[in-house]
Amino acid sequence: MKYLKHFRRNINKWSIFTVVLVLLIGIPIITIFLKIFLGPGESWLHIIENVLLDYTLNSIFLIFGCTVITVLFGVSSAWIVSRYTIPFQKQLEWMLILPLAIPSYITAYAYAGFFDYGGTLELMLKAIGIIGVKFNITNIFGLIFILGVSLFPYVYVSARSVFLYQSARLIEASKMLGVGEQKTFFKIVLPIARPGIVGGLLLVLMEVLNDYGAAQYYGVSTFTTGIFRSWFALEEPATAIYLSAILLIVVFAIIGIERWQRGSKNYAIANKSDIELSKIEVSKKRRFVLFLIVCIPVISGFLLPLFQLVYWSVLTASNVVSIAFFKIAFQSFGVAFLTAFLTVFLALLILYFPKWNRLQWLRKSSRIAILGYAIPGAIIAIGVMIPTLQFDKWMISFFKNNFEIAIGLIINGTIIVLIYAYIIRFLAVAFNPIEAAQSKIGKTLIESSNLLGRTNLITFVKIDFPLLKTALLSAFILVFVDVMKELPLTLILKPYNINTLAVKAYEYASDELIMEAALPSLCIILTGVLPIILLNKLILNGNKK
Repeated sequence: MKYLKHFRRNINKWSIFTVVLVLLIGIPIITIFLKIFLGPGESWLHIIENVLLDYTLNSIFLIFGCTVITVLFGVSSAWIVSRYTIPFQKQLEWMLILPLAIPSYITAYAYAGFFDYGGTLELMLKAIGIIGVKFNITNIFGLIFILGVSLFPYVYVSARSVFLYQSARLIEASKMLGVGEQKTFFKIVLPIARPGIVGGLLLVLMEVLNDYGAAQYYGVSTFTTGIFRSWFALEEPATAIYLSAILLIVVFAIIGIERWQRGSKNYAIANKSDIELSKIEVSKKRRFVLFLIVCIPVISGFLLPLFQLVYWSVLTASNVVSIAFFKIAFQSFGVAFLTAFLTVFLALLILYFPKWNRLQWLRKSSRIAILGYAIPGAIIAIGVMIPTLQFDKWMISFFKNNFEIAIGLIINGTIIVLIYAYIIRFLAVAFNPIEAAQSKIGKTLIESSNLLGRTNLITFVKIDFPLLKTALLSAFILVFVDVMKELPLTLILKPYNINTLAVKAYEYASDELIMEAALPSLCIILTGVLPIILLNKLILNGNKK
């Protein structure tokens, strides 16, 4: 009874809004969880006996291989550009981020064409008199390489931030104790950077498990390709849900293992150093070697695929460019812009509503926003499609029974469901930079405003919002780029009258018109490159403050 009185006293409108938001965001996960208990489809036994082992082993192999490549490229590149003076240093610092502008499935198309029979590599070798050299990249080893060179910037960005602004004091202290450069890196700098590196690596692994386009094109069976086969080829949603549940367990197991392995160890530095890491001048020979090491991931992850796509675009532009193509591009930009705006808006709500409510157990509910990015797009799509379809069926039955009016599907198969799924998928992408910026504002200004009688909304508009503008722009850019690249979720939920550049590129590649896929792919890349350059400047300016 006492608890009930306490609850009634503390509950307010923000508490209700918070609960509604949490339920809205949690619908896909709740749906997948509940559907597990209804049993799998008829083909489940066949999948267990014949393909489940392949799904599991291939996914584990991809995780292990991509971990090695992304950590190797990301950490080495971050340390070199942070610690040593090399040619074109300023340019390479942001060029190392550019592979994120090319979706992994597009990089896969470019490499397949480059190494294919009669492809660019064979033509180049023939021009210099070399004949008979063949490379088969369309296998699991090629897929590991593709995903590795596409996703290493996640590790690079997080590691570089730590190297630049948290290790300078420690390196100075290590030098004073007479410890060498190499030993200092492995014994001090690398352990301190561990949380940042692992944070970037977790994003890599989420993207690896989410990949569909590259794995499907290279013929590698993974959990995501299995979900698509079960849903579309076998027409068994229950089986697709079971596979989704297993993949969901794998995702949370990876996160749990990392946290268990870290244990109670604390790698953080109390305050960010007020000095940047100083650059070391090395010999010309060593400088050239370091330059080559940094150039390898840039060439592999960005320049070579870009060159291949530009070459194909020149050959096929007359066949691809049309009014229909411009319509698809306009639809892609429109959907991405609208989704980014709504996602940033909801990220603000899920950040502030729990703070403004007085129920302590609801204060941490904003953590639900982080779950979306940890869940592959195919799972979110299925989790969204099932309840929205049930809602439409209920509406059809309601109007028929009460008003004798026959209506069709209201929201399922519309852009509303697609954007809703995008928001759930990328809410964490918008939430994290906004939360980080909000935590720097502190409580003093907000408490002063409240003491002056200002409401929560007035305080937000007058104080928080002006201080969050950079973070809001960063969040908008990140979501916009991610929506432009998203493929698995879009393939499942895309309305019939809406198309995107990502889906169009996939359709061309699936129809063996891989050269025609170049132009829509280049549009996606261009859309991603400019915001990433801007975002890099915002990050650097933010770190210097």
